[in-house]
Amino acid sequence: MSDRVGPVSYRIMVVATCLAGPACARAGIAAPTPAAALCAAGDTALVRDLVYFGRNRPDGGTVSDAEWLGFLDSVVTPNFPDGFTVVEGTGQWKARSGAVERERSAIITFLHTGSAADRDRVAQVAREYKRRFHQEAVLRERSPACARFE
Repeated sequence: MSDRVGPVSYRIMVVATCLAGPACARAGIAAPTPAAALCAAGDTALVRDLVYFGRNRPDGGTVSDAEWLGFLDSVVTPNFPDGFTVVEGTGQWKARSGAVERERSAIITFLHTGSAADRDRVAQVAREYKRRFHQEAVLRERSPACARFE
């Protein structure tokens, strides 16, 4: 078997890698958006972003319920006035320091067209949360979705 990769094989590898996710962002390649052909008749092909917001603060405090609601009202709602879903949870992750953090979390689901403007609005929400509440990171998960109101 040859160690050489031809142009067609390379393109297949790039697409397969992009379907795997994070490699696309590092390579500067946009992940494929869902094709309408993959959705059932009557469905709308969309992108689903799940964004995970930890509620611990680096100083040992927490983002209060009032601060969280203020963030929803002043940042999230203006960016996604048509709607979004918030789910409360408990998360765990390893910080840069190596410490394991366990914290109350909020997960927001955004369904959008996948346009550059929509992706930028999701990124803006995450950046503002990091800035406002001095967070080390906000996790963002993206996947294709088929949706409809029944």
